[in-house]
Amino acid sequence: MVQCTFAFPRGMQVFERGWLSSNNVLLLGEENVALVDSGYANHAALTLDMVRNCIGGRQLRTLVNTHLHSDHCGGNATLQAAFPAVQTLIPPGLADAVRRWDDVALSYRPTGQACPRFHIDGVLPPGSTITLGANEWQVHAAPGHDRHSVIFFEPRTRTLISADALWENGFGVVFQELEGERAFDEVEKTLDLIDELAPAVVVPGHGSVFTGVGPAVDRARSRLDAYRSNPLKHAAHAAKVLLKFKLLDVQRLQTAALADWATATPYFRVVHGRWFADVPFQLWISQLLNDLVRVHAATRDADWIQNS
Repeated sequence: MVQCTFAFPRGMQVFERGWLSSNNVLLLGEENVALVDSGYANHAALTLDMVRNCIGGRQLRTLVNTHLHSDHCGGNATLQAAFPAVQTLIPPGLADAVRRWDDVALSYRPTGQACPRFHIDGVLPPGSTITLGANEWQVHAAPGHDRHSVIFFEPRTRTLISADALWENGFGVVFQELEGERAFDEVEKTLDLIDELAPAVVVPGHGSVFTGVGPAVDRARSRLDAYRSNPLKHAAHAAKVLLKFKLLDVQRLQTAALADWATATPYFRVVHGRWFADVPFQLWISQLLNDLVRVHAATRDADWIQNS
């Protein structure tokens, strides 16, 4: 059972979720109860249970998303149904796509991931501040992993909610680079911003809360340099992340069925066509699955492959 594991600053609790669902940050104030990110759709009932267990009979008033990847906002619809008065705020870049529910622009159909439709009540302009729980948080643009992502900084305690812009050992896949748009420079600028903010503690989108921020930024810069020098490494990593995400979702699947799913998922065609067109598609998928097994991210059992 995932529990409320961290409470800093006052009224702040972190639900550490793993990799299918992003971490959730609950912020409790006398007049405001807020949640940052809602996890993946398959875990939405658990997200709701954890929120209810922590807030008792109070109402969730504010729901904010750092960005709109499915593992960060897949629980929005469930929370909106449970708390009809909740105000949902997102970064501005995809607001129109949400209102139209363009699941291609929102990346859900191309990546083969689920996200039930939700509504929004407003946006989170970078450079603004927002009351989350008992504190005022700065909203900062953090493009790179996602061009529209924001991060939240509480200056009194120097607490940073970094989403996928910074983990203790890296950062999230840089999807724009896979599509042929330059974005590694944006990752660097976001790391520069985090350096300037000089947080004392970071709540990442995945993984444990950490305090060794300087070394974490150094590790992220090292990884960025490696991807810049070998973008094929980044592209292969991204494709394996999407396969691993599917395995996290279903846990176990026939190997042929997983290959069929990848074949039918448009984003694999995008990555293959741009970066690996010299390798037959089915052979490329087979090589990716072999790599997941080799590094113990998956196991094989006869004709089946499963998460590990």
